[in-house]
Amino acid sequence: MRGPLNLWRLIRTGATFERSGAMPVVLDAVDAPRSIRVAARIIGRPFAFLGYEGDPNMPPVTRALTALGPAYIKFGQILSTRPDVVGEELAAQLRVLQDKLPPFSKDEARDAIEADLDVSLDGIFASFSEPVAAASIAQVHKATLAETGETVAVKVLRPGVERAFRRDIDAFYFSARVIELLLPSTRRLKPVDVIAHFEGVVMGELDLRLEAASASEFAANTEQDDGFRVPDVKWFLSGRRVMTLGWAEGASMGDNAALDAAGIDRIALSERVIQLFLSHALRDGFFHGDMHQGNLKVAADGTIIAYDFGIMGHIDAYTRRVYAEILYGFIRRDYKRVAEVHFEAGYVPADRDVDEFARALRAVGEPIFGMDATRISMARLLAYLFEVTERFGMETRTELILLQRTMVVVEGVARSLNPKMNIWHAAQPVVEEYIKNSIGPRAVLSDLQETAKVLARFGPRLPDLVESLLIQQSRSQPAPHSSGKLAKLGWAVAGCAGGLAASLLAIVLIA
Repeated sequence: MRGPLNLWRLIRTGATFERSGAMPVVLDAVDAPRSIRVAARIIGRPFAFLGYEGDPNMPPVTRALTALGPAYIKFGQILSTRPDVVGEELAAQLRVLQDKLPPFSKDEARDAIEADLDVSLDGIFASFSEPVAAASIAQVHKATLAETGETVAVKVLRPGVERAFRRDIDAFYFSARVIELLLPSTRRLKPVDVIAHFEGVVMGELDLRLEAASASEFAANTEQDDGFRVPDVKWFLSGRRVMTLGWAEGASMGDNAALDAAGIDRIALSERVIQLFLSHALRDGFFHGDMHQGNLKVAADGTIIAYDFGIMGHIDAYTRRVYAEILYGFIRRDYKRVAEVHFEAGYVPADRDVDEFARALRAVGEPIFGMDATRISMARLLAYLFEVTERFGMETRTELILLQRTMVVVEGVARSLNPKMNIWHAAQPVVEEYIKNSIGPRAVLSDLQETAKVLARFGPRLPDLVESLLIQQSRSQPAPHSSGKLAKLGWAVAGCAGGLAASLLAIVLIA
C-alpha cells in the first residue's frame, strides 16, 4: 500500500507549492528554463486544490515547506544559507525556518519532560519560560535550576515528529526509486543511497541522548579552540526526548545588525567560521553537520557558541587526507594534482582522461580566484559542477554527502557575514597546517608508529597462531605435501619475527 500513498504524497507536494504560490518563486530562484516552467504550470495547476493551504501570513516558499513538514523544512534551512544561489530575498524569508517556526504549547513541553525524565517539573526548575526558539524537530525553553540557580536551555522534541519524518522519508525513497527507474543516467548519483544517508542522519537527530553524547564529544575536541565554545551537557536532565544544556548568551549569527551594534568584526568572524569548520573536519574528523545561523551565536567578546548537535559528521583519516589534498590543490591552483587525487581515491573512473578532467576543474576554480566574490554566481557554478560529474561518470560518495553539504552551508553563513569573503583564502592556513602535519615526513613517521602499535598487539599471540595453523594443516593435508607445510611454517616464523621487530619499533617510537 505504500506505493500509492507515496505517489499521493508527491502529488500533494507539487500541489502545495502551486497552491501557496511557491512554484514560480522557486523556478525564478533557480533560473529554470522556459520549458520547465511551462511543464510545471501545466502539471501543477489542475492539482493545486489538493495542496496544503499553509499559513497565508508567511511568504510563499516558507509557507509551502512549513505546511509539508519537518523533512522539507530541513531542505529549506540549507537553502536559507545560500543567498548566492536563491537570492537575498528568498534566503532571508527561509531563515525563519531555522528557529522561528510556530511552537507547540508550553503545557505539552512540560508533559513531555515529566514523562521522559520521570520527574516533577516544579521540583527541578525555579522558572520555565515559553518557547524561545522553535525549529523543525524540537523547540527550546529557557529555565532556571531550582537547586543552583543556573540558567539552562531545555530542548524538547515536537510531539509526533518521528511519525512525520518517517512518512516523508518513505515518500523520498519512492521518488528516488522512480527516478532511478525512469532516468537510468541518474543511477551514478545513487538517489536511494542518498536518501538512506539522510534517513540515518535524521533518525539519529530524533534521539536526544545521542545528541547529548555528540555535544559532549564535540566539547572535549574543541575545548582548546580559541574563540569557540560548546555549552555543557546536563546529563541528569537529559533523555530520549529531552536534552538540557548550559545557557548560551549572545547575538544570533544571522543578525548582522546586532553583530554590528555589539562591535563584532564581521569580516574576521566570517573567516573564523570557515577555519573552525575545516579544523574540526580535518583535525578531528568530527564536525558540526548543521552549522546554519540558527545554530550559532556570537558572545559579546566575539566567541562563537555552537549548539544543536543532532547532526554531526564523521570522516576517517584517509578521507580527510584526500579532502585536504583536493582543497590544497585548489588553493595552489594545481588542477592537475586535484585531478590526480580524484583518480587515486577512485572518485573518477580509471578509464577517463586525467588531463581533460584537470581542464574541467580549472574551469571551476579559476572564476573563484579571478573574480570578486560578489560577482560569482554559485548557482551557475554548481550547475557546471554537476555537468562535470556527469561527463566524467563520477558517482555520489555517500561518505562525503554531509561534509559537502555542510561546506556549502558554512560558506553561505560566512558570505552572509561578508559577501566579499573568499573561501579559499580563508581555508588556506588551516589546510596548509593539516597538510604539513598529515601528509609530510612527520605524517609518515606517525603512520609507522600507528602501524607498529597494531602489529605489536599481535606479537604475544603469534606462537599460538603458528601452532594452530600447523595443527590445522596437518589435519587437512596428507604427509607428502610436507614441503608446503614447511613453506607456511617459514612464513609463520617470518611473521613472528616481524611481529617482534614491530614491537621493538613501537617501543623505540613511543619512547
